[in-house]
Amino acid sequence: MIKKSKKSIFDPRALPPKVLSPDLSPMDIIAPESVSVEFNYIKIGNSYYRTYFVGSYPRFVTANWLSPLINFDHSLFVSMFIYPVESKSTLDDLRRKIAEMEAELATDLQRGRIVNPTTQAKLEDALSLQDQLVKGIERFFQFALYVTIPASAPTELDQVSKQVTSTLASLLISATPAILEHAVGFKTTLPTSIDHLMVTRNMDTTSLASTFPFTSSELTSNEGIMYGLNEHNGSLVIFDRFSLENANSVVFAKAGSGKSYMVKLEALRSLMFGTEIIIIDPENEYKNLCDAVGGSYVNFSFASTNRINPFDLSSLTQTSEENELNQKILSLHSLFKVIMGALDPEEEAILDRALVMTYRMKGITPDPETQKKSPPLMEDLYKALIGMEESKSRSLADRIEKFVKGSFRGIIDQPSNVILDNPFTVFSVRDLEDSVKPIAIFIILDYIWVKLRRDLKKRLLIVDEAWYLMQYPDSASFLHGIAKRCRKYFLGLTTVTQDVEDFLGTDYGKAIVTNSSIQVLMKQSPASIDHVSQVFYLSEGEKHLLLSADIGEGLFFAGNNHVAIRVVASPDEHKLISTRPQDVLKARQAAITAANQGSNQPK
Repeated sequence: MIKKSKKSIFDPRALPPKVLSPDLSPMDIIAPESVSVEFNYIKIGNSYYRTYFVGSYPRFVTANWLSPLINFDHSLFVSMFIYPVESKSTLDDLRRKIAEMEAELATDLQRGRIVNPTTQAKLEDALSLQDQLVKGIERFFQFALYVTIPASAPTELDQVSKQVTSTLASLLISATPAILEHAVGFKTTLPTSIDHLMVTRNMDTTSLASTFPFTSSELTSNEGIMYGLNEHNGSLVIFDRFSLENANSVVFAKAGSGKSYMVKLEALRSLMFGTEIIIIDPENEYKNLCDAVGGSYVNFSFASTNRINPFDLSSLTQTSEENELNQKILSLHSLFKVIMGALDPEEEAILDRALVMTYRMKGITPDPETQKKSPPLMEDLYKALIGMEESKSRSLADRIEKFVKGSFRGIIDQPSNVILDNPFTVFSVRDLEDSVKPIAIFIILDYIWVKLRRDLKKRLLIVDEAWYLMQYPDSASFLHGIAKRCRKYFLGLTTVTQDVEDFLGTDYGKAIVTNSSIQVLMKQSPASIDHVSQVFYLSEGEKHLLLSADIGEGLFFAGNNHVAIRVVASPDEHKLISTRPQDVLKARQAAITAANQGSNQPK
């Protein structure tokens, strides 16, 4: 034990005159009163220190994977040492290791033993690294990581040490105390850039880059809404989607992972900041929220009185250079391809002439003044097709007859009576057959698109279960067109789907993702994770995160930044947006109990 009798150097007035003697060196002046090296710690003055060195690392890591250590809620001394290694010697060692592992596996196979999976995994990694080193893609380094924990008492030192080792263990890092070498470990973590312990681990360039401790994982701005908590450091994810180059977003997750919960929470919070919300709801998930905020709930079904005429015009021609009639006929072509199926060139030409004739019979021409007249109905197109001389026109008429005279009559063959005058509007298509849902969603989207272009407002258009539209190339193309053009009309499109394969399996689906500045990935199934990883360029660590994510957890991409996020809601918000059967039954029981208590009150 080394002892030096000195007072505190931080108050020169308290020091004896001899301490300030010019004969003393600066090292003598700043030296502590005493240094005591024990078995499991080192005591310097009245402070205790314990040093850990890292011996093993996880196989897969993500950028900023050391953030739990860097952001640890206690003062720590963290030192990293990086030593470049000559590639030739590394390749020689790697070649020898590969030969040893291949020999071990071959011996196990010859003797009928089960192959050691650990050796198999190490061999795959070594072969991959060898290939990258030979091609010059990667370089080789030795990396050392040390952590020294300061404390004011032995009990505090033990408690913080347990917390630090637990934190490192959660990252699959094995930390070992520098027993009997804590003095050397303490000097290693001083800012002198000298490694006295020399406990290193081989790393390639990519793995080494991921240890960079100052990667920004913040997504907090001065405006916008709160999406959740940053899993990296516990900060708030506050963001304004309209501050990006476009306000579009996509949400991909398997059923039950909390995607609709997050979208409803975003809609509710955006509504509070003056954003108009329009939702297409295939499963009546948004009804409680709509009723709670005084929204307009439009049930689109056979039994409902709500009707939308697909032939409506927006009357934009007075303030826009767009030819509204031509734009409408183009969208009707896409709609009738969804209704009728594939059309050959002759049938498309017949349909085009019939559409032009249908509008002309109502006195509507490319002249802007005529486009204020009452639009035609489905029955008018049916009559136009019946009256044409071409043989195939009758076949086209037969394909839409069920919407005019048959079992689907009353859905899309009546004048529109839906008015978009509520800041929160939900269109429900749950009560329609699955074969009719894509048609209904297409018509609703087209109607919304036509109406919202009349005036500029901050709006969100949410299309839940968007895979319905991705089943048909024309409806997928229409949704893609909205995603590309909605920025001009102060609109943000949100597409939500659980069928990732169907959505990303088309060029239109990938283009919608490309044209969305915000992407949210929540829990994924093993069957689709590879496809998702390829589209979003996920690392191995991010893939594992999405496979093991809990309900409400995932990755939040905003522009060039992305963080792991956990969606959180207040108790009142949770009551409005939760659709879990347990929560729904609990809410119903509470309502029944409240009603019974009210009826038992004396009058």
